[in-house]
Amino acid sequence: MSTTQDNAPQAEVLARLAQIIESRLPARGGDPDSSYVARLLHKGPDAFLKKIGEEATEVVLAAKDADHGGDRSKVVYEVADLWFHCMVALAHYGLTPADVIQELARREGTSGIEEKSLRKAVAREAAEGAR
Repeated sequence: MSTTQDNAPQAEVLARLAQIIESRLPARGGDPDSSYVARLLHKGPDAFLKKIGEEATEVVLAAKDADHGGDRSKVVYEVADLWFHCMVALAHYGLTPADVIQELARREGTSGIEEKSLRKAVAREAAEGAR
């Protein structure tokens, strides 16, 4: 388990990785012939969104294996792949891990049930306003 002191270096790892991913954006000259990230971004959202789906499935499978005596470290490995591909999506949409962390901080201390209920209420209001 990490301590509060470890959080700053961990956030720095995400920020550095985000910078590398952003440098591979087509608009920044990312070369699809020499970079996996640039290749995914060059192919467009369908490519990296498909990878996110695949990686999410691999997380589920690794977790199910861990539930039955499998190697728990595979869950970490697969979540790292999932996070990485989600970071590619964030970069494509002009967002960063800091945006996600900010949203998680906003939700901190809020019940998941309350959060879901609030989102449904907001969606209902928007739908009624659109009529």
